[in-house]
Amino acid sequence: MTELLFPLGGRRAWAVWATAVFTYLVTVLHRGSMSVAGLQAAERFHISASALASFTVVQLTVYAAMQVPVGILLDRYGSRRLLIAASGLLFVAQSAFSLVDSYPAALAARAVLGVGDALVFISVLRVVMSWFPALRQPVMSQATGMLGGIGAIVSTVPMAAAFNAFGWTATFAGASVLSLVTGLAVIFLLRNSPYDEPLHRTKQSLTEVRRNLRRAWKEPGTRLGLWTHFTTSFSGSTFGLLWGYPFLVRGEGLAPTTAASMLILPVLAGLCYGPLVGRYAAKFPFYRSWIVLAVIAGSVTMWTVVLLWPGRAPMPVLLLLIVVQAAGGPGSMLGLDYARTFNPATRFGAANGMVNTGGFIATLICIGMVGVLLDASSGGAPQGIGDFKWALTFQYVLWGLGTVQILRYRRRARATLARYNPEVYEALRANQVVPLTS
Repeated sequence: MTELLFPLGGRRAWAVWATAVFTYLVTVLHRGSMSVAGLQAAERFHISASALASFTVVQLTVYAAMQVPVGILLDRYGSRRLLIAASGLLFVAQSAFSLVDSYPAALAARAVLGVGDALVFISVLRVVMSWFPALRQPVMSQATGMLGGIGAIVSTVPMAAAFNAFGWTATFAGASVLSLVTGLAVIFLLRNSPYDEPLHRTKQSLTEVRRNLRRAWKEPGTRLGLWTHFTTSFSGSTFGLLWGYPFLVRGEGLAPTTAASMLILPVLAGLCYGPLVGRYAAKFPFYRSWIVLAVIAGSVTMWTVVLLWPGRAPMPVLLLLIVVQAAGGPGSMLGLDYARTFNPATRFGAANGMVNTGGFIATLICIGMVGVLLDASSGGAPQGIGDFKWALTFQYVLWGLGTVQILRYRRRARATLARYNPEVYEALRANQVVPLTS
């Protein structure tokens, strides 16, 4: 019988969680490091808008492709090993990106960064699930996402200031050193579980891995989570990771420092949204989808206002767009909450990996298509507000597809749970979460 060595949610749990969150924060910094470097990258590598988009598309393609394998590795080896490996890969990737001056080599560096990035988030979520009681996990998951957003803040104004003061190489090389620090912190401070059960007892055979993958994918609740993540997060990620800064500077005519400062707003707004979403999800788990649909409706409404505005939109409208769109981050976390609700612990890693691909697949599609449409609209000339508006209308395709799938799999997930686990379904309808055992 396994023994609990440290209390769930105790002081050791907070220390382990803080270490994991710090690693995630630095990872988000690396992920968003192109957010204010896009214009400099275009000049450094002499590339077009669609080629510039390829940096983020390659990074996110690798990230998305790695999620299911990472989920399997997580179930087998635990968070600690994966976070150590991630820190090493991120250090190598950013160091290389700081030095290369050819476009293919830069793409390769971003691909390696995508591999390191892929290892982190669901590993950090496993720390939450292992070290905190079930009723606190939705709030702790939201807190993880919120604090990770500090990395997004650092990747905007501070990174822009560093580019101006120290240049490309010193800025990216300096950022890479942070991953060495996180790797050491994980080695000395992070433990996979508060129990005394050795990790090898949870290792699964290849047959068990395949069975868990099939079951996780066939579970409608997993697909509900995937489409939730897909539809809520791509718009804000597209804006924050690459196209927001050029849109604000070249399209809306804002000063570069003003545009960089505005990219901090989604993180600050997320700090307000996160606790509200987490508490609602914990208190009313049966009605989480209403938050999801409200988040999507908010983004659609504000982008419609901005894109239909004659010429350049006024500053208050742009600020409202950014603040409303920021709800997509906390909203996307509900997709991972669905994975936890509809899958037993033995396939958390696989289910979370599947769900986490959703938003990144949507983001890489959107970023790539915006770049293609910008090039097609501008014909090689400097892009203006009309070009950006035309390109950004592509978002409606993904919003429409995702919303239809959310409604479809919400119905299927509830029906499947009611049929095969009626006690769990009734508990969920009573706004209680009962962990599945099979």
